[in-house]
Amino acid sequence: MVVLETAPSVCEEKILDSGMELEMRVRARLAAGDLHAAATHVIQGYGPEVMGFLVAHLGSEDDAREAMAQASFDLWSSIGTFDRRASLRTWFYTLAKHAAARLRRAAYCRPGRHLSLDDVDEPRARAARSETAPYLRTDVKCALTAIREALSPDDRALLILRVDRRMSWREVAGIMLPEGDTPGTVNRLAARLRKRFQALKAEIREQARAAGVMPDEV
Repeated sequence: MVVLETAPSVCEEKILDSGMELEMRVRARLAAGDLHAAATHVIQGYGPEVMGFLVAHLGSEDDAREAMAQASFDLWSSIGTFDRRASLRTWFYTLAKHAAARLRRAAYCRPGRHLSLDDVDEPRARAARSETAPYLRTDVKCALTAIREALSPDDRALLILRVDRRMSWREVAGIMLPEGDTPGTVNRLAARLRKRFQALKAEIREQARAAGVMPDEV
C-alpha cells in the first residue's frame, strides 16, 4: 500500500541525491558534446522508474516495453535540443507519456508494426532491458492494487507521478500536458490536476473503506 503525500523517507532522500548526481553527470556530458554518453546515462539512470510508470499507466508490460522503446528513441534523437530549464528526469517522463499516448491512439487506428527495443540501437536496447527488468519483477507487480488497476490510465498516471514519484505539481502538469499543447497552459493544467487529485483521493478512500482497507492508504 502507498500512503498519500507523506514526507520522504531516508531511502527516498538518498534516491533524490543520486538523481542530482546523475543530472550533473549527464549535463556535463551534454556540455562536452558527448550526446551518446548523455543519452545512455539518462536511460540507465531513469529507465527503471520510467518503465514502471509505463507498466502501471498502460496496464500491459508489452505495451509498456513498446512505449519505452519509442521514448528511448525520442530521447536519443532529440537530446541535443534538450531544454535545460527542466530536469532530465521530467523530460524522460514527458517523452514516455507522449509515447504512451501515441501508442494508445494507434491501437484504435491500425494494427501496424510496432517499435521494439531491438529497433533501438544496441547500447540503448541493452540499457533499457537490463535496467527495467528488476523493477518489473518487484515493485510494479507487487505494488499495484486492485483499486489502482481499476482507475483510468490518466488517473493512474496522476497518482504515480504525484504520490509515488513525489513530483511537483508543475512537473506533473508538464508531463500530463497533451503533446502539441503550449507550455503556457501548464499552470492552468496544474490547477485542474490538483482538484482531480483531491477528488481521486476521496474516491479511493471510499473504495478502500468498502474493501476493508485503512482510509489513509491507497
